Amino acid sequence: MAAYVIVDVDVHDSEAYKEYSAQVPATVAKYGGRFIVRGGAYETREGHWSPQRIVVLEFPTIEAARTWYDSPEYQAIRPIRQAHSHCNFLTIVEGYGG
Repeated sequence: MAAYVIVDVDVHDSEAYKEYSAQVPATVAKYGGRFIVRGGAYETREGHWSPQRIVVLEFPTIEAARTWYDSPEYQAIRPIRQAHSHCNFLTIVEGYGG
Protein backbone atom coordinates (compact mmCIF):
# COMPACT_ATOMS: atom_id res chain seq x y z
CA MET A 1 0.00 0.00 0.00
CA ALA A 2 1.37 3.43 -0.95
CA ALA A 3 2.64 5.81 1.72
CA TYR A 4 2.95 9.57 1.65
CA VAL A 5 5.44 11.92 3.25
CA ILE A 6 3.92 15.35 3.89
CA VAL A 7 6.22 18.29 4.56
CA ASP A 8 5.83 22.04 5.13
CA VAL A 9 9.09 23.88 4.38
CA ASP A 10 9.91 27.54 5.02
CA VAL A 11 13.15 28.23 3.13
CA HIS A 12 15.27 31.00 4.66
CA ASP A 13 18.20 30.94 2.23
CA SER A 14 16.97 29.92 -1.20
CA GLU A 15 20.41 30.10 -2.82
CA ALA A 16 22.00 27.70 -0.32
CA TYR A 17 18.86 25.50 -0.36
CA LYS A 18 19.35 24.83 -4.08
CA GLU A 19 22.03 22.27 -3.19
CA TYR A 20 19.49 20.25 -1.21
CA SER A 21 16.83 20.63 -3.94
CA ALA A 22 19.26 19.34 -6.55
CA GLN A 23 20.30 16.28 -4.52
CA VAL A 24 17.06 15.11 -2.89
CA PRO A 25 15.27 13.74 -6.02
CA ALA A 26 17.90 11.01 -6.53
CA THR A 27 17.53 9.88 -2.92
CA VAL A 28 13.75 9.72 -3.26
CA ALA A 29 13.91 7.78 -6.54
CA LYS A 30 16.44 5.30 -5.17
CA TYR A 31 13.85 4.14 -2.62
CA GLY A 32 10.96 3.96 -5.10
CA GLY A 33 9.53 7.37 -4.28
CA ARG A 34 8.33 10.23 -6.41
CA PHE A 35 7.25 13.81 -5.88
CA ILE A 36 3.49 14.38 -6.00
CA VAL A 37 3.66 18.03 -4.87
CA ARG A 38 6.81 20.15 -4.80
CA GLY A 39 5.85 23.71 -3.97
CA GLY A 40 3.30 25.57 -6.02
CA ALA A 41 0.21 27.58 -5.26
CA TYR A 42 -2.17 26.52 -2.52
CA GLU A 43 -5.09 27.88 -0.57
CA THR A 44 -6.29 27.07 2.91
CA ARG A 45 -10.07 26.61 2.91
CA GLU A 46 -10.59 25.79 6.59
CA GLY A 47 -8.57 25.96 9.76
CA HIS A 48 -5.48 27.99 10.56
CA TRP A 49 -2.67 26.14 8.80
CA SER A 50 -0.48 28.55 6.82
CA PRO A 51 2.19 26.43 5.17
CA GLN A 52 5.03 28.07 3.29
CA ARG A 53 5.93 25.38 0.76
CA ILE A 54 4.15 22.03 0.68
CA VAL A 55 5.93 18.89 -0.46
CA VAL A 56 4.24 15.49 -0.80
CA LEU A 57 6.21 12.38 -1.67
CA GLU A 58 4.72 9.02 -2.58
CA PHE A 59 6.47 5.73 -1.81
CA PRO A 60 5.30 2.21 -2.60
CA THR A 61 5.06 1.31 1.11
CA ILE A 62 5.41 2.93 4.50
CA GLU A 63 8.57 0.83 4.99
CA ALA A 64 10.07 2.33 1.82
CA ALA A 65 9.31 5.86 3.07
CA ARG A 66 10.94 5.13 6.42
CA THR A 67 13.93 3.51 4.73
CA TRP A 68 14.39 6.57 2.50
CA TYR A 69 14.23 9.00 5.43
CA ASP A 70 16.70 6.93 7.47
CA SER A 71 18.99 6.17 4.50
CA PRO A 72 22.62 7.29 4.48
CA GLU A 73 21.96 9.18 1.23
CA TYR A 74 19.18 11.29 2.72
CA GLN A 75 20.84 11.72 6.10
CA ALA A 76 23.90 13.11 4.29
CA ILE A 77 21.90 15.98 2.75
CA ARG A 78 19.35 16.54 5.53
CA PRO A 79 21.67 19.00 7.33
CA ILE A 80 21.54 21.25 4.25
CA ARG A 81 17.75 21.46 4.56
CA GLN A 82 17.95 21.98 8.29
CA ALA A 83 20.53 24.77 8.01
CA HIS A 84 18.65 26.77 5.38
CA SER A 85 15.00 26.23 6.23
CA HIS A 86 12.51 25.53 8.96
CA CYS A 87 10.65 22.34 8.25
CA ASN A 88 7.62 20.62 9.69
CA PHE A 89 8.12 17.04 8.62
CA LEU A 90 4.48 16.42 9.30
CA THR A 91 4.02 12.74 8.79
CA ILE A 92 4.59 9.52 6.96
CA VAL A 93 1.10 8.19 6.39
CA GLU A 94 -0.15 5.02 4.79
CA GLY A 95 -2.50 5.51 1.85
CA TYR A 96 -6.04 4.25 1.57
CA GLY A 97 -6.27 0.77 0.12
CA GLY A 98 -10.04 0.89 -0.53
